[in-house]
Amino acid sequence: MRVSEYVRNLAASGSYHFTTADAIKAIGGSPPAVRAQLRRLKQQVVIAEPVRSFHVIVPPEHRRLGCLPAEHFIDQLMKIWEEPYYVCLLSAAERHGAAHQRPQATQVMVRKNRHSIECGMVRVEFIARGDLAGIPVAVFNTPRGVLKYSTPEVTALEMVGYPNHAGGLGNIATVLSELSEEMAGEKLIEAAKLCPVSWSQRLGYLLELVGHNDLAQELGPFVLENARSY
Repeated sequence: MRVSEYVRNLAASGSYHFTTADAIKAIGGSPPAVRAQLRRLKQQVVIAEPVRSFHVIVPPEHRRLGCLPAEHFIDQLMKIWEEPYYVCLLSAAERHGAAHQRPQATQVMVRKNRHSIECGMVRVEFIARGDLAGIPVAVFNTPRGVLKYSTPEVTALEMVGYPNHAGGLGNIATVLSELSEEMAGEKLIEAAKLCPVSWSQRLGYLLELVGHNDLAQELGPFVLENARSY
């Protein structure tokens, strides 16, 4: 079996990702010969390689991107890396309906810094948060499986915690004016307990500015109890 046949069979079964090791094992050829066939398919944009030895199958409707959209392979890649993750910041805000400014890269929260992924026109930016475990996430279906996103409440708090990754506080205020519609006070307090209190202070201030005093007031008692400086 040739690599092209292996790729067609995978796509026919609904699987759009594989590793170099998977291909070598399935085909049974020599590693150099399999890698040469993979290179030819990459040149034809039948497949793409977002990271070394991790390949995605690129259907015709995505050939102009030179890769699968990031949302179609991030979950599968993270499983191979055995890395907890969730889509975050502006990318999560967009998923929750705050699409004022489309992010230039898909933003993904992980435990430690990683190099960005560039695959054709697709870009993935990784942001590090050491206490990733226990952060609330929302799971959405994608054409290739599922994907984890930060909840609206976590998204809001993390945007003010990582303003340089969210276009600055002015842009964050604009996003919050839409994202706030999806937020609930009780869930906001639970998320705030998992973040530095300074994030709640900044978020409460911005929520007041964009006219969501109800959510700001939910944060008020938490800030009064925990903040040490103003």
